[in-house]
Amino acid sequence: MPEQPKDKPTVMIVDDATENLRILMELLKDDYRVIPMKSAKAALEKLAQDPLPDLALLDIVMPEMDGYELCSRLKGDPRTEQIPVIFITAVSEAMDDAKAFELGAVDYVPKPFNPLTVKARVNTHIQLHRTLKELQNALKDIRTLSGLIPICASCKKIRDDKGYWNQVEQYIEERSDAQFSHGICPNCRDEIYPEYSSK
Repeated sequence: MPEQPKDKPTVMIVDDATENLRILMELLKDDYRVIPMKSAKAALEKLAQDPLPDLALLDIVMPEMDGYELCSRLKGDPRTEQIPVIFITAVSEAMDDAKAFELGAVDYVPKPFNPLTVKARVNTHIQLHRTLKELQNALKDIRTLSGLIPICASCKKIRDDKGYWNQVEQYIEERSDAQFSHGICPNCRDEIYPEYSSK
């Protein structure tokens, strides 16, 4: 298989039917790095390694372990629980919608594949997954400014995690999107510039 760009989002396709893998790879290869897997067992072995895919397309009907069981395992593992799962199902197969969504699937695509539907649903859930990751990272950044912050009682510098003392502005700017503009409060104005005091 030719080398695929690593900067593209990654989609894992798990289907025991070679033809389905071929069709989905052809549909997605221009926009995504595609990892084809012919069994749930092979997929689990791959998912034990980094990096993890941004999305998984799982066939429901597979030998040994079906898509429901594989989805359940993904959602039961803290490493893989955030990976969006889209089920692949044939029109002739009875898909248990309630079970699929209870297990944590976000969507499904029917066979035979409609290229526009496949691309749209994969793209939607990749974007949602990325947005969720960004929000989670932003929340982590916000949390770094909560809790106990060591600050000098005299000069008001803040000690960072490495033991260095930083100006308050520098400390906050490095941990948020905040930017500072400087002014002078009325009390300091009266003390430093008494001639401009409003008293």
